[in-house]
Amino acid sequence: MNIIIDAMGGDNAPTEIVKGAVLASQKSKSRLVLVGNRPKIESVLREQGADPRVFEIVHTEEEITMEDDPLSVVRSKKESSMAVGLRLLKEGGDAMVSAGNTGALHAGSSLIVRTFKGVQRSAIATVLPFTRPILLMDSGANVNVTADYLVQWAIMGTIYMKNVLGIEHPEVGLLNNGTEEHKGTQVQIDAYAKLAKTPGIRFHGNVEGKELPFGPCDVLVTDGFTGNITLKLIEGMSKYMFSLLKDMYMTNTLTKLSFFAMKDQLRQVKHDFDASEYGGAPLLGLQKPVIKAHGSSDARAISNAVRQAEAYISTGVSAEIADEMEALTEIPAE
Repeated sequence: MNIIIDAMGGDNAPTEIVKGAVLASQKSKSRLVLVGNRPKIESVLREQGADPRVFEIVHTEEEITMEDDPLSVVRSKKESSMAVGLRLLKEGGDAMVSAGNTGALHAGSSLIVRTFKGVQRSAIATVLPFTRPILLMDSGANVNVTADYLVQWAIMGTIYMKNVLGIEHPEVGLLNNGTEEHKGTQVQIDAYAKLAKTPGIRFHGNVEGKELPFGPCDVLVTDGFTGNITLKLIEGMSKYMFSLLKDMYMTNTLTKLSFFAMKDQLRQVKHDFDASEYGGAPLLGLQKPVIKAHGSSDARAISNAVRQAEAYISTGVSAEIADEMEALTEIPAE
């Protein structure tokens, strides 16, 4: 496999990105291609004691920043590490990992790598790490959506959860401000009606935010604005709760002793909610896998994102999504 890594994307680039690639190379048999400023990349490799010959380095001068306009990747910064990486992916790579600007990655991948026939918009698919994992779509790429987008994401999310997590008949929920069929904006009302009668979708119905930790469904569809707020609220609340627990257990000698009795269980819970363990989230609907890593990703997160890219390739998810979306376009409109 040829895994392309945007070495200049993210808050901690290129140091943590390159360190993550080094970690990944110790376990991966894939060919890792680092795209970015060669002197900076080689400097980090030397600091890590890594052999630069293990990696292919593609030099670029430009970088996409978090403040850049989403279309800069195809307009003003065509020679940035992200743009070059996406072109390499289109021309023969197997997957790409980037912790860079979400809007630019979504726009660039849609215009350069392209979506499958019939896919109106790709979407970021993020696993929420509850007891019953939930695939959240969209978690940040598309602010404005239509009911048809939500239906397509439900189909793609169902395929993903079936192939990647082995869930035989995934349930799909629609994130809303109430469980009643008539709740929400016109987009939610129309999406509810369409999801309820879409073949191959096991529709649970509307899902309120308060239900999420208790596993109401396997796939949850919403617009990227609401999805991103939901995701970041969950991330923030988990950090807050662990902070409260730490303070509670450090109160006195007795609570400290109880902490040692529970530390393995607490460590596991913290592990489950650690975003770096997942590495990143795929943009479903693209002709080739693009993994969006968190903007603040450290080396471990990048290494796990590479692992996730390899797993995504091996599942055959892309081929099934392509077939399903093409078949959907052949169904006559009502």
